[in-house]
Amino acid sequence: MRYAYGISAALLLAGGAATLSGVGSAGAQVAANDSQVMRAAAPRPGAPMSFADLTEQLQPAVVNISTTQRVRVNNNPFAGTPFDGLFGNRRGNNGGNGQTRQAQSLGSGFIISADGYVVTNNHVVAPGNRNATIETITVIMPDRTEYEATLVGRDAASDIAVLKINAKEDLPFVEFGDSQGARVGDWVIAIGNPFGLGGTVTTGILSAIHRNTGQGGAYDRFLQTDASINRGNSGGPMFDLNGNVIGINNAIISPTGGNVGIGFAIPAEVAVPIVNTLRKGEKIERGYLGVQISPLTEDLADSLGLEKNRGEFIQNVVPGEGASKAGIQAGDVIVKVNGRAVTPDQTLSYLVANLPVGTKVPIELLRDGKTIKVSATLGERPTEEELAANSFDPDAEDPMGTDEDGASAEATAEALGLSVVDLTPAIARQIRVPSTQKGVVVSTVDRNSDAARKGIRRTTVIISVNRRPINTSADLDRAISAAKRSDREAVLLQVKQGGRDPQFVAVRLNDE
Repeated sequence: MRYAYGISAALLLAGGAATLSGVGSAGAQVAANDSQVMRAAAPRPGAPMSFADLTEQLQPAVVNISTTQRVRVNNNPFAGTPFDGLFGNRRGNNGGNGQTRQAQSLGSGFIISADGYVVTNNHVVAPGNRNATIETITVIMPDRTEYEATLVGRDAASDIAVLKINAKEDLPFVEFGDSQGARVGDWVIAIGNPFGLGGTVTTGILSAIHRNTGQGGAYDRFLQTDASINRGNSGGPMFDLNGNVIGINNAIISPTGGNVGIGFAIPAEVAVPIVNTLRKGEKIERGYLGVQISPLTEDLADSLGLEKNRGEFIQNVVPGEGASKAGIQAGDVIVKVNGRAVTPDQTLSYLVANLPVGTKVPIELLRDGKTIKVSATLGERPTEEELAANSFDPDAEDPMGTDEDGASAEATAEALGLSVVDLTPAIARQIRVPSTQKGVVVSTVDRNSDAARKGIRRTTVIISVNRRPINTSADLDRAISAAKRSDREAVLLQVKQGGRDPQFVAVRLNDE
């Protein structure tokens, strides 16, 4: 199972509380709980007193999915040491490297055609780790009939997989509906295999639409529900009251691993094109701009003098990709793509990934307070593994270690809670950056400062402040003073950690 927010995430739906608001006819302001408004907003006639009839129709098409995996186990206590392999032949087991164990996984799915195509989550049928291989996938019908399934295709980025089973007769199936018409407060039904208890039905309402969970990626955009979802519900369907699949149960948020009423489903509007492509045996291609991005947090917005929740910040531009060719630069804020606003609910990754490769898209961005319009041709998005390998990790180990006493250099940026020294070629060699690197290097950091909380540490190189190059500690002093005169509450630092690409970090200024 996967976990969202460090919690169980292989299963799925979720919920939350909705609030009411209302205006009267002709725009007149009225109380949200005005009696006439409440009568108009009451559940429509025909809202079920029971879900039994609907469940009876839908349940035969919902299946349990189990896999068997073969996992390589290394029992050699000297693995990874200079003694690795010395005793393997003597033990007759190649040092333990050849031993394997069997593992199993359980999840849910649903049949989408009479000839046996089945939809589930990718993580339900994917190997548990790099040392595992899938041996069998079994689809279990509600009447306990079992079929061996073939993996037709899977897509890690969206967490969707398509299987195929063969039966002698037509199978019961369900169809996708239109999740774009779903509204907060609508009834939903989840059917699945929580904790291996097949055929379990739960109900609730949609708690949020297009929920961004903060996990990043091209598909961080879910339906949220309070219908009970638990381990094993992953890959199961979320139905509306018309019996249409409007979501694929995918993740939950939980401090305990069990349901707490906050779960998520992949919307049908996202799933359908991917399912159709996988079903045809074709490769999933996604648009790629070639940038590393960060949300425009309050600190970043303050450092740039911008409104928060508008646009996303460009940390880096990948050479040779569409953004670079279009003239987009690190430090820009992209606010529109293809005429659609970039917001926390409609992220840059989502907008770009859902456009075809080769599309030429208009982009609106902010640079130094000015609006700039460019056009970029989208490339093909790399795999999630390739993208993760290039991501910035502010919590990575300091290659030089930490020094509580620090250098004896006088603080040149008290407002940031750190001390810096000029970057010399000798220091550059020590901290493993090019000898030609410009900037100043951090020598000590106040552990209680915002800079420390943002990942700034000893050996961090500060390259620029508010997009102005910094070559000496005096340059840093002048930049901080200028920010204070402008009543900025934060400054935008461009920093470099060892061999990683430079990144922008917004750091709040200390109160004096």
